[in-house]
Amino acid sequence: MYSNKFGRLMLGLYSRRQAAVCGVAQRAAGLTGSSWTVVCKQRTLWLQRSVFLETERRATLPLTSARSASQTTVDPSELRRFQSLAGKWWDEQGEFAALHAMNDLRVPFIRDNLLNVHRARHPGKPLAGLSILDVGCGGGLLTEPLGRLGADVLGIDPVEDSVSTAHLHSSYDPDLRDRVSYRACTLEELSGDGEEGQAETQFDAVVASEVVEHLADLETFAYCCSQVLKPGGSLFITTINKTNLSYALGIVVAEQLLRIVPSGTHDWEKFISPVDLERLLESYGFSVQSVQGMMYNPLSGAWSWTDSTAINYALHAVKPGDPAEDGSTHPEDPAVATHT
Repeated sequence: MYSNKFGRLMLGLYSRRQAAVCGVAQRAAGLTGSSWTVVCKQRTLWLQRSVFLETERRATLPLTSARSASQTTVDPSELRRFQSLAGKWWDEQGEFAALHAMNDLRVPFIRDNLLNVHRARHPGKPLAGLSILDVGCGGGLLTEPLGRLGADVLGIDPVEDSVSTAHLHSSYDPDLRDRVSYRACTLEELSGDGEEGQAETQFDAVVASEVVEHLADLETFAYCCSQVLKPGGSLFITTINKTNLSYALGIVVAEQLLRIVPSGTHDWEKFISPVDLERLLESYGFSVQSVQGMMYNPLSGAWSWTDSTAINYALHAVKPGDPAEDGSTHPEDPAVATHT
């Protein structure tokens, strides 16, 4: 799904240090020192309160709940927003420009981590023989390059027009016709379409890039991911952190002041920190292998890895169990491949 975060654009213009960026955002907002301090303190208090309430709520639930497909990850307001953008996915200079550029990081991130577990058997097609589910595929911006690496990829999205756009675009590439397919459905529908609520098909990897910050229910998302993954399968997520900095740049500056992003594009309450996301995934049996910060430079139009997760980050987690046999190997070091 679409996640045109202004925080990504602004972060490349400023220092990686959060204090420096906050200073620039403060001047852009035209706030006095005391006013800006109030804004930051207010967001901190809200964050602490939301974490406290979430902790209390989760304490009343079992770690693994018997969730049904009747619980949905879909937010109707998000659905309407992406419906209006369904025909713009492949405009590389349009609203999805940063998402196109993100492939330079997220495709190698997925490929290299999978190759840590699954030995490459086909030169030029390192992911051949592996099955991948691309959740919230939109127009297929990430689905297609994964297919070109040899994987069998199913892209799913609740917006039918986006799925139509993705299918039409991939149909022009003969190399993708037998590897890439699309389906207009939700993750929970797919995870419960087999007998007794079990997923009919399981995958070697699930990818949810710029998706979780648009979902209505993250617990249902985590549960369904565990259902559709094979034992030892990998889950890849890229999303936006829940910090004062992401609120200042993504909400205050981008939407309320400069109007670069339409008001209402972002809901700060839906953002999630790496710590909270890791805690959620571990409650459903996942083991988080790595979390890596990402940064976008609007001057060069390129993404790069960074030590800071204050705005964007990528996460790799693994479902317990042995990877599929037939050519799979266990890495000596489970850590993620290092990117520079």
